[in-house]
Amino acid sequence: MREIIFDTETTGLDNKLDRVIEIGGIELDNHFPTGRTFHVYINPGDRAVHPEALAVHGITDEFLKDKPRFEEVVEQVVDFFGEARWVAHNATFDMGFINAEFARLGRPPVPADKVLDTLALARRKHPMGPNSLDALCRRYGIDNSHRTKHGALLDSELLAEVYIEMIGGRQAALGLATAERGQTNDATTDDARLLVIGQRPRPLPPRLTEAERKAHAELVGKLGEKAIWARYEPPAA
Repeated sequence: MREIIFDTETTGLDNKLDRVIEIGGIELDNHFPTGRTFHVYINPGDRAVHPEALAVHGITDEFLKDKPRFEEVVEQVVDFFGEARWVAHNATFDMGFINAEFARLGRPPVPADKVLDTLALARRKHPMGPNSLDALCRRYGIDNSHRTKHGALLDSELLAEVYIEMIGGRQAALGLATAERGQTNDATTDDARLLVIGQRPRPLPPRLTEAERKAHAELVGKLGEKAIWARYEPPAA
């Protein structure tokens, strides 16, 4: 399964008025980074960067003056993402801006079933929070000390690491990647072997002796009616 972990930076918070000024993406194949990335800065035209947004990402109007407009890079965006799943933290925000940019060019929106929100995933997994990207990096021991301001590509790289940990970590991803390729336990990769464990043809013989069973039953009988063991087996007669 191909996924693009991505992030955007914008001129502000209103996708009807504000514009996308940076997109960064990391390609995953079966939950592994492939090394392919996407990164572009975008000139928002006559929409200035809001001071509060500037404080977050540090991208100035002056810096964006010579950058391409969205209509000039849209084909690059579409080609890179292709049929992959779009994965973002608080995806409602990012997809709102991406789809608004597509709508301005008469393009259809990205279908909701092709989008995964890692913030929603984190809230299900860690309902007590906090679930910001920085908080999740701390939770999973991911070094984000070089993140002094938001940046679309850097945030995508950090989110890719967080996402892999949230779905079970790198070891789980190894098994998932192999299973999704339809390999058997005889097939190997450079990193791991997927072991397929079947059911035993016959159960193992009991390891407890009759004397041990009787001693246990007698002990349970002495614990009283409220003993938890009494729920699973009757006390000794």
